[in-house]
Amino acid sequence: MNTMTFKGYTARVEYDERDNIFAGRILGIRNIISFHGETVSELRAEFELAIKGYLADCKELGVHPERPASGKLLLRVTPEIHGRALVAAQAAGKSLNQWATEVLEQAAQPG
Repeated sequence: MNTMTFKGYTARVEYDERDNIFAGRILGIRNIISFHGETVSELRAEFELAIKGYLADCKELGVHPERPASGKLLLRVTPEIHGRALVAAQAAGKSLNQWATEVLEQAAQPG
């Protein structure tokens, strides 16, 4: 997956062979924000304009812009998984939060 980032927002980028353009869509928020360009430079500029426009619209409407992630994650797992994760964290000499953060970080690496 090809991505680009700006002001903490990430967009997925794809090439549309039929229309001969690059198309992007911002990930991690409920609003559907898409953009396109014929060149990478144009795509980058349109992405930045889309984010700036979204932030300006939110300000004008008096609403907080949605952020891709708050840093808080609530998971519901079975007691067995919870127990095994707790043991793994303790065996590594870490809190469950530290251990889970590292495991999620490794799992979320691109590629």
